[in-house]
This record gives sequence, structure tokens and C-alpha cells, in this order.
Amino acid sequence: QVQLVESGGGSVQAGASLRLSCSASGSITSIESLGWHRQIPGKARELVAFIRPNGRTNYEDFAKGRFIISGDNDLKTGYLQMNSLRPEDTAVYYCSVRVNRGLTDYWGQGTQVTVSA
Repeated sequence: QVQLVESGGGSVQAGASLRLSCSASGSITSIESLGWHRQIPGKARELVAFIRPNGRTNYEDFAKGRFIISGDNDLKTGYLQMNSLRPEDTAVYYCSVRVNRGLTDYWGQGTQVTVSA
């Protein structure tokens, strides 16, 4: 059984920062990538950024220059530093890990981020 737990969400004003954390536990031997995603009300879930064990990262355009993804060497703990938050960043943020040669993704339960103008 694999469990992902996110934390660090909250309600902030525009321009503030938040740091989300994701902790993976259970029967995981090798994480191939860790990703952060978000779901804005009324929209489909979308990728924010992901990181691989070698440290390589990838960001969606809206996250570039404002968000920073990081993680421990084995990616069993991951972070998303979000700076200069905007009201349009309001969403439920989820972390995920990919294992088993890309065949399996595990997801956390999500953490709410609310940004007011």
C-alpha cells in the first residue's frame, strides 16, 4: 500500500508565498518522478511541474519563474515553493509519484490553496 500526503495549503493574499509538501510512504522502492498538479474549480486537473531523481525539472508556463519544485534524493518527500501567488492559482493541489517504469501513478488527497485579491 502506498500513501501520499500533502500539506502546506492555506488561504493567502495575492503576492504571498506558500510551500507545499508531499510525503510518500508504503511499498515504494523507486520513484521515477514526482509531480505537482492542480485542479481549478470547473476545470480539468493540470500539471504544474515535475522532478526526476536526477534533479531535472519541468514546469508548465504559468509556473515558470514563480514556482520551484524540489525533493529529497529518493523523491519520497517533495516540495512546491509557490511565490507571487495570484487569485488564478486558487485550486486544489495534488502531488503524484510515478513508479514501475511509468505504468503506475499514485496520488495524494490534495491540499486547498486559496489566493484572494
